[in-house]
Amino acid sequence: MLVLALVLGLLGWHWRRGGRLAHLLGSRPRHRGWKAVLRLVAGGLLLAAGLGPSLGVSQRPVRTAGKDVWLLVDVSRSMDATDVAPTRLLRAQAELQDLVAQFPADRLGLVVFGAEAVVQCPLTYDQAAVQTFIATLRTSLLPAGPTTLQAPLELLLSRLTVAPSAGSPAPPRATALVVVSDGEDFGENLEPTLRALGRTGARVYTVGVGTAAGGKIPKSNGSFVVDGRGRAVQTRLREGPLLQLAARTGGQYAELTNQQNGFGPLLRSLQAMQGTAEQVRTVAVADNRYRYPLAAALLLLALEVLLTVTIIRP
Repeated sequence: MLVLALVLGLLGWHWRRGGRLAHLLGSRPRHRGWKAVLRLVAGGLLLAAGLGPSLGVSQRPVRTAGKDVWLLVDVSRSMDATDVAPTRLLRAQAELQDLVAQFPADRLGLVVFGAEAVVQCPLTYDQAAVQTFIATLRTSLLPAGPTTLQAPLELLLSRLTVAPSAGSPAPPRATALVVVSDGEDFGENLEPTLRALGRTGARVYTVGVGTAAGGKIPKSNGSFVVDGRGRAVQTRLREGPLLQLAARTGGQYAELTNQQNGFGPLLRSLQAMQGTAEQVRTVAVADNRYRYPLAAALLLLALEVLLTVTIIRP
């Protein structure tokens, strides 16, 4: 209503100003009336063109392509260490939330691991669901025990090597694995798993969370986790397994500390990774007919200019 009142006020001011000029030029009132009508109609047509009127539909081919991004997050007790503020896990959660928002056209999944590995969220296009699962990550999700990087990799390897059904001959999608961990691995030899991952074509991107100096692992009662001798456990970043994972699969290693955030370059590498075409399908698209009211408006404006030139011609 305020905009309408402002427009009417401007029109009234323009009409009075035009009346004074017309009196000086000796123009007839009916000429001014025709010009006002032409301008109002042309303005309405321009507004209609801007709204994009649609009439009818046309069939257009659409090619869908994308990639699968699996997020593998370490939720072992060592991720509660505070050498990366506020804790390793909380800092990783914040960065993963931002990362998920950058993949609106790709499927994302979430796997948590420690002494074992569990699919927390299967592959989905629902960003909000993945972010909700990331927000609920805690180091108490899995039973306590020695951390293994092999368990989550083998879990995803079993999903990547599932043969396609006869009714779905589509090629396998491009797959990226983002492993977020402090690198403390007490599992078995990763070499056979890495060879199998290499054959699938999946790329593993790793993020090392922590520092070489390390930090203590706090407990809920204010004390720290201790070893068998009663000394506080000092957990440190182990880059070796993470570097090996990235190097053997054509991925990339990044570091996350208080001074360095490698998620930026990692995100750019993931976005540069080409998706695999899934299918080509035909969809009905509404035909935008803005050209017709736009052409009519331009014609009326040209007529109004011609009328103006004719009126003021001596």
